[in-house]
Amino acid sequence: MLGLGSKRLSRSLLPPTLLALAIGVLVGPEVFNLIDAEATGDRATLMEKAARLTLGIGLVGVALRIPGSYPRQNWREMLLLIGLAMVLMWAISTALVFLILGLPFWMAALIGAIITPTDPVAASPIVTGQEAKENIPEPIRHAISFESGANDGLGYLFVFLPFLILTRPEGEALIHWLTKTLLWDVGVATLFGLAIGYGAARLLQAAERRDAIKSEWRLVYTVALALLAVGAGRLIKSDEVLLVFAAGAMFTQVISQDDRQNEEHGQEAVNRFFAIPIFIMLGTVLPWKGWLDLGWSGLLLVVAVLLLRRPPVLLLLRPFLRDVHTPSEALFMGWFGPIAVAAIYYASLMEHRTGEPVIWHAVSLAICGSVVAHGITGAPLTRALGRRLGQQKAGSEG
Repeated sequence: MLGLGSKRLSRSLLPPTLLALAIGVLVGPEVFNLIDAEATGDRATLMEKAARLTLGIGLVGVALRIPGSYPRQNWREMLLLIGLAMVLMWAISTALVFLILGLPFWMAALIGAIITPTDPVAASPIVTGQEAKENIPEPIRHAISFESGANDGLGYLFVFLPFLILTRPEGEALIHWLTKTLLWDVGVATLFGLAIGYGAARLLQAAERRDAIKSEWRLVYTVALALLAVGAGRLIKSDEVLLVFAAGAMFTQVISQDDRQNEEHGQEAVNRFFAIPIFIMLGTVLPWKGWLDLGWSGLLLVVAVLLLRRPPVLLLLRPFLRDVHTPSEALFMGWFGPIAVAAIYYASLMEHRTGEPVIWHAVSLAICGSVVAHGITGAPLTRALGRRLGQQKAGSEG
């Protein structure tokens, strides 16, 4: 039903993700009680699995729309965004949770790590479509896409450090983090993902040389690649989020941009097909009582995170990002770092492993705040950026 009005929705202040969240609230147990996810089993496990699948599909879609040459030409800037910028955002988020909610430091660090990464699923509508192409410079769109794909997987490192310290003796936690988490879960996952992506691309090229594959099956092939990568991550018990993005990124390095143009558009449609249900599911499991327990501190945290987690960091790093030419572009990138499906995944995973409901209470509130704020401001700020850059260009030419 949302798809039938998708063209009008793209020009409205009510994006599909926000409408899906609202529908979930309406059909959930708090309103019409048509769907009760709690009755189907463990809510944390259900949301974790749904988010993992949605992320897997979304991350391959992100990789397909990034030109193969982009990471090679902009690797310094990308390392800065997924390295220093991410550390700073984690530190700011941790400080905000610690000061506003008054939680113990390492619990605050865990929640701060969960809400640090930019979500690739929620970021996709911002950087795709005709309006984005007309108003947002191409390098900015690619930077947001690459960052949102890479830092979700690397967020695993930031999430598991406080988790291990909370659940193990400190010395044992650090050793486990350096050996198991860093070397195996992240290092091996990256290498394994690169190998899967390379192998999948070469097999596709071999099939095309032999004229053995129909064009319409190429989309099915890329979706299967996402599912294979997710399954491989589970099989080796590693960071499947990073593994999927690594597989997609290597696939794009081998397959040329022209050859994957149709897959890119098709993959975006598949992304929407999986993204809408996860936001409906989220609406049915929102912890209203937990939010009330947080009180005004919870709302203050959401506002502070949205305003302070990313915009100051991007403004600070702007001189080192060669494709970010103006403060307007830096603020645009800083504002549009949505918190969504990746946070659902990590929050559900950590709540399940720690048994601490405050993780879900705080993170779900931040997710809903992000869905509302970024959803409502997406179209207006995109047009505002286009007008601003157009005025600056006209002024420089005049």
